[in-house]
Amino acid sequence: MSEPTIFERIVDGEIPAEIVHETDTVLAFLDANPLAPGHTLVIPKAPHKRLRDTPPELSADVFDAVRALTPAIENAVDADATTIGINDGPAAGQEVPHLHVHIVPRFEGDGGGPIHAIMDAGTDADSADPGEIAASIVDELE
Repeated sequence: MSEPTIFERIVDGEIPAEIVHETDTVLAFLDANPLAPGHTLVIPKAPHKRLRDTPPELSADVFDAVRALTPAIENAVDADATTIGINDGPAAGQEVPHLHVHIVPRFEGDGGGPIHAIMDAGTDADSADPGEIAASIVDELE
């Protein structure tokens, strides 16, 4: 059995956190290393590593919380907008192997960029055939 993640320890009350929302299935708390005031993490209480591992009904609970929290966070910190993101897997930068959604308040002139800024411009995405990719995705869904 593996060691509990920091998020499991927060859920269990072993590690303190600034909790801003809680239901039977979801917990939301301020990020300990915030990118902006109000940066919040929303997690399922059950330890699922990635979105693909999370049951659909639990994913819905997580995103219901994200939807409710986003305007509340924006209003609380007087943000101009919000970036919402998931680092889904180690190659995407996921550091804690427990699904978590970042709600990052954004402010005019904060120096942050759009979601496209997370990748170097030199990727090979432009050389990929969008038609082939779309067809492969559709096949995977069937």
